[in-house]
Amino acid sequence: MVAPKILVIEDEEILAVDIRNTLHKLGYEVHKIIDFGENAIQNIVEISPDLVLICISSTGELDCVEVIDTIKFNLKIPVLYLTEDSEHKTFSNNHLGEPFSYIIKPFTEKELYNAVEMALYKEKIHKQLKQENQKLLALINSMGCAVVMTDINSCIQMMNPVAEILTGCQQKEALGKFWGDVLNLVDKDTGEEIVNIVTQAMETGIVLQLPENCLLITRDGKKIPIGDTVAPIRDHMGTIAGAVIVFQDITQRKQQEAQLIRNAFYDGLTALPNRVLFLDRLKQASELCKRRFNYHFAVLFLDLDSFKIINDRFGHGMGDDLLVAIARRLESCLRSGDTVARFGGDEFAVLLEDIKDVSDAINIAKRIQETLSLPLHLNGYEISTTASIGIALSCSGYEEPTNLLRDADTAMYRAKVKGKANYIIFDKSFID
Repeated sequence: MVAPKILVIEDEEILAVDIRNTLHKLGYEVHKIIDFGENAIQNIVEISPDLVLICISSTGELDCVEVIDTIKFNLKIPVLYLTEDSEHKTFSNNHLGEPFSYIIKPFTEKELYNAVEMALYKEKIHKQLKQENQKLLALINSMGCAVVMTDINSCIQMMNPVAEILTGCQQKEALGKFWGDVLNLVDKDTGEEIVNIVTQAMETGIVLQLPENCLLITRDGKKIPIGDTVAPIRDHMGTIAGAVIVFQDITQRKQQEAQLIRNAFYDGLTALPNRVLFLDRLKQASELCKRRFNYHFAVLFLDLDSFKIINDRFGHGMGDDLLVAIARRLESCLRSGDTVARFGGDEFAVLLEDIKDVSDAINIAKRIQETLSLPLHLNGYEISTTASIGIALSCSGYEEPTNLLRDADTAMYRAKVKGKANYIIFDKSFID
């Protein structure tokens, strides 16, 4: 298997060498470390890395945002930002607002590894999504797209059969009407009507994309996500004489995008967050804890007691049904801002945010055990189970959020040794 090729752009020589050595140690190929200059983009083209690690203060006299946009959007190479905390707060939210898009210096080897792996995984998902979109686009094009043409006054001159089907309006009814009276377009996020895009296309003389979250409200009130373009129509003299709106139903594409995201961050069986998403939320809670006085959180690690016995006796199908039922019960025990995740098998983790003290975590642990102790009726059987729970508290002075999870796991095993349906709070004496 070919090692991913990573390009590091960092003007602090010591840090750059340290990153290079760490990445080599982790099994990556670091092709070259470059300082930013006039030939930087050309160098990147020649190297053709799988990922660019770039310090957002390393672009010298070049425009940082412009350079990064060139790498991401023109060269189609994913970027992972290396940033100081102060830079992170001031840099463009369009760049650092994406999940897993940056890592704050200083960082550990594990943090660097996790950040690089997530960036590469995001790119893999993006490519898969792009391939799926291309297949979907070919399918839709073979069926035909909706086409609506207007005159210079934005009044409809023509609608094709696909447009009639999608809008629910016949061409003979639409002729001469203002396009917005037939194509009721709204922004899904804001609910605002999209009424100026045809005028803008004619005034600017350029092709415009329909907004990303554009919805078509049909005559019967159905909401259909659509996408494509609005373009000016020019006569033989080159004068703009109207506009053409080309659009298609992208419901399937939106569903595929949502499913790819769910596959990446959610457990396929229980629909709970998975380990990746839990660790991200744990890291966010840890960062918030450093910034806010008297902000505390806790991690609970759960392992079902005697799950293997139930699985062996009733079969894996029953075991899966039990895990789904347990997931719903765990969700019912938590507040809306808390997180419960499945880590695999019969292991679950809970993140309790903004707690006052240890008593809040203990109360949740007791509530979970009381809820799980109630028998479940599955497939004609009455099933009972309990859980061993380990608790670790943020107020114990953790530098690495993952260590909190490790200690909760350690406490859970102590609880399991003690007997079924127990909880134990982690104590440093456990590792002495």
